[in-house]
Amino acid sequence: MIRLKDRTLLVETSTLTAEITDGFITSLRDKEGGRQWLRPVDAQSRSALQLVYASGKAVGFGGRGARIEPRLLGDDRAEIRFHGWDADGVIAISECPRTGSLLIEPAAYSSTPGVLACRWNIAGLADGLELVAPFYQGVRLAIDDELLRVRRWVWPWTWEAGLAILQGKGGGLWVHAQDTQYRYKAMKVGDGEDRRCLGFDTEAYGPLDGSLGAGGLCWRVNVFRGDWQGPAREYRDWLWRAYALRDREQQRKAWATDISLAISWCRGNADLLDALAARVDPRRVLIHFSNWRTDPYDENYPTYDASPEARAFIAKGAAMGYHIMPHCNSVDMDPTHPVYATLRDFQYRDVAHKGLHGWAWDSDRHAWLSVPASNVALLENRPSKVMVKIHPGLAMWRSILAESIQKGLSELETDSVFIDVTLCSYNLHNCLVENTTSTEGMKRVIDQVAAVRTGPSGHAGLAVGGEGLNEITMQGLSFGQAHLFESWSKSVAGLERAGGCPLNALLFGGLARTFGYSNLGGRDDEQVMRSRVHLSLGAIPTLTSPSAQDILQPSKHVNELLDMAAAAR
Repeated sequence: MIRLKDRTLLVETSTLTAEITDGFITSLRDKEGGRQWLRPVDAQSRSALQLVYASGKAVGFGGRGARIEPRLLGDDRAEIRFHGWDADGVIAISECPRTGSLLIEPAAYSSTPGVLACRWNIAGLADGLELVAPFYQGVRLAIDDELLRVRRWVWPWTWEAGLAILQGKGGGLWVHAQDTQYRYKAMKVGDGEDRRCLGFDTEAYGPLDGSLGAGGLCWRVNVFRGDWQGPAREYRDWLWRAYALRDREQQRKAWATDISLAISWCRGNADLLDALAARVDPRRVLIHFSNWRTDPYDENYPTYDASPEARAFIAKGAAMGYHIMPHCNSVDMDPTHPVYATLRDFQYRDVAHKGLHGWAWDSDRHAWLSVPASNVALLENRPSKVMVKIHPGLAMWRSILAESIQKGLSELETDSVFIDVTLCSYNLHNCLVENTTSTEGMKRVIDQVAAVRTGPSGHAGLAVGGEGLNEITMQGLSFGQAHLFESWSKSVAGLERAGGCPLNALLFGGLARTFGYSNLGGRDDEQVMRSRVHLSLGAIPTLTSPSAQDILQPSKHVNELLDMAAAAR
């Protein structure tokens, strides 16, 4: 039921009561317990609805000529119209009768092109609330924690599933979207000096040159009792129904659930296999094998030819029962490769500045470089490991990649493969290629690679590992090489606070499992801390680039991991 009193909408659902003034939820209470989860908001000093441009500029509805008009459409529906100097918009408000959720659908537009998103803001979050969110596989942090800062988290690149849970004592509130259309979205944590607010963005697909508005995505707001796992399970239930994931779960390799130890960035030394086998059943060990091609690492993709040394290593490992994933790539390619000319019109281009997405490496300074903007430089710098990204919505790319991987693995007895940078999908200037976003395209790449037959004995399909893990890639990946919070290689100050909330393990469990990325040798306090954070997020115990000696004479922590792996059931 929705009533209008002065300028305020009074909302009552089966689970909550709310007051909405000028688009802000100014009161939100658990209907039974009466707990208040929001503080009053000064709606005159800020705007609940904003239009966000590609430049990052956000315009709201205040000041000269602004009009905000609430309207009842019936007993259970209302809308708020916004007219300002720089934009116009509307927020539709209703209830989900099944769950009691408050449904908020914002939209906004302007006569000035370049619109990236419309943003709906929640401000006045109550004291003591912690944000539980799918950043880096799960965080539970005070909303004003320094780790969060003021930042825009983009789906599914850094915001790995479209939900946010605000945990208080005995309950809280949560916001999520139920989207199966690959609509790009984002969550902005904090706003200027105020860190106790969240903004929820609905993006327009690139290109943005002619984009005048954004909208079309419904945000669902509800309260909950208990802890964050309740709403997380509700989201998981929806996610699995929406994408028919029970069927996909049945397609997973049975051995994937038995893995109890992972090796990242294996160098391919055969004596490591013997050392590991003395401590852990090889059938329970997953090996990410990065040094296996005749080409140097991260050069000449998508050519995948195994070196003689790699062939011997994989043959020995397979005979012992190890699961070895040769390292390939999902969208990165070397612009000096012969097939580049076939694909160059479909490179990732940034949604805002339109430049190429990619990277290069300065081996002298051990530093990342931006991708060259010069066509000549693209073709003359293979030693700098120049890489560009090809849009996976392109069927020809998926075909070429799958064929190249199948050819490379055709003589190798392996039941799995690793394809890098699967986390790299987002809104782009060339967002739709063959009517497919890069995110849907990434899912199709994973599925196409998983279906190839490999090895002399003709393995029927592969278990696929990838980089990162989100609610789309987890549908096809069996393993995700996860990154720690803002700590890809070096640890950010306060990293230990980012552990302990295995949110994504709850959401994705049964389909995909995570293992560690880097700096996990157990050799010093930092490496031990990184390992413990991974474990607290539900990751498989992981060692990075170990030698046989590291296994035969392990540090205290490595010994603990080996014992843990051996004892796992």
